Amino acid sequence: MPARRGAACAEYLPEISKDAKQELLNECESIWKQMEECQSKLQLLGTETLLKSEAKHSLLTMQAKALSAECSEWQQSPEITSANPEVLLALGMEELQKVKNNLEMMLSTAQLKNKRLEEDLKREQQWYDEQQKMLNTLNGIEEETKTQAKELSKTSFNGRLLYEVQTQALKLKMYKEDILNALGDFLSQHFPLPEKGRNAKNSKISSEQPDVELVTLQELLEILINKLMSTPHEPYVAIKDSFWPPYIELLLRYGIAMRHPEDPNRIRLEAFYV
Repeated sequence: MPARRGAACAEYLPEISKDAKQELLNECESIWKQMEECQSKLQLLGTETLLKSEAKHSLLTMQAKALSAECSEWQQSPEITSANPEVLLALGMEELQKVKNNLEMMLSTAQLKNKRLEEDLKREQQWYDEQQKMLNTLNGIEEETKTQAKELSKTSFNGRLLYEVQTQALKLKMYKEDILNALGDFLSQHFPLPEKGRNAKNSKISSEQPDVELVTLQELLEILINKLMSTPHEPYVAIKDSFWPPYIELLLRYGIAMRHPEDPNRIRLEAFYV
């Protein structure tokens, strides 16, 4: 066993001289002998205090501990207490080589990890760019939708306004027709046209004047109204034979119509809106 232990120690120092290696082997064998003696004393000390019933179990337990300790020693690097400069230099070189190997392994691992992180960062950046493009597209759609909504609201408002104006115009037209119909019924009832069979006093005048078809008071008013609305700068209408004189006198007397200041044969409708 000491020879194997010394050979194992020598494997860690391949670059030292033969004398230094032999010196180191002798020191390792001496230390190993001391360890074996201590181990034997511990085993004997333990067996003396044990009872016969527990001797076998305790012995197996101590052997297992001893084997575990020996295995641990084999796994660890031997501690060399030699003061030989060549041995110390070889040990230092070995430790430096181990540190170098560990650092190279750590560097390789760090580089691999950095490479993976760069790939992850690249994928995250690509995902972020895609999300940003999508967000810009959605913002554009939102702005376009708002603009369309405003235009639609404006168009809808104009459409409603036009519909309301048309409805009011239709109502006014219907109201005008109702007013004209009511006025026509009132005028035809209270201001009818003269009958063709007149009294004896007016028979001579009727025989001398040509027989013309007289217009009703409603028609006379419509003629005056249409003239005033179509040509407000020239609202006068010439008095015709179809205008019954009592109707004209009625309109003049009650301020509904007025004569031309220079031509009494022309009349106009009074401007009530002024």
